[in-house]
Amino acid sequence: MIRMAVPAFLGSILLALCAAPAWADLAAARAEQNPERRARLALDNAAAALTAARHSYENGDIQTAGALAAEIGESAALAYDALVSTGKNPRKSPRWFKYAEIRTRDLLRRLDTFSLDMSATDRPLLGKVKETVLEVHDHLLQGLMEGKPK
Repeated sequence: MIRMAVPAFLGSILLALCAAPAWADLAAARAEQNPERRARLALDNAAAALTAARHSYENGDIQTAGALAAEIGESAALAYDALVSTGKNPRKSPRWFKYAEIRTRDLLRRLDTFSLDMSATDRPLLGKVKETVLEVHDHLLQGLMEGKPK
């Protein structure tokens, strides 16, 4: 009986940590001086915010899910702005641009899945976020293909 309680207890602590506000990580990303690392931290924060938003929505906390969803868009925009601020040509130095393109593509896929799992009345919650992430993804992809970020 005790052996079963310990993993359950640790699992509940892990879930609580995952559901904790993710904006602390966005603040850390904004404080990062290196633009490439700032972009990576922002994209990591977007993925964590999506996981937390999904968890909040599944627990019936739609307002928290909405706030976390907005943070996903902010994180994606911060990542893109950080990469553009490097002044690098994405075609000549694709490493971080390609990383961000792959991560935003993954975010879009996960946002679509989350949207399909939501109630039809709650789906507009993700509409603006999906537009923002799609716009960032398209700009990154265009920069990689043409060589100039927009």
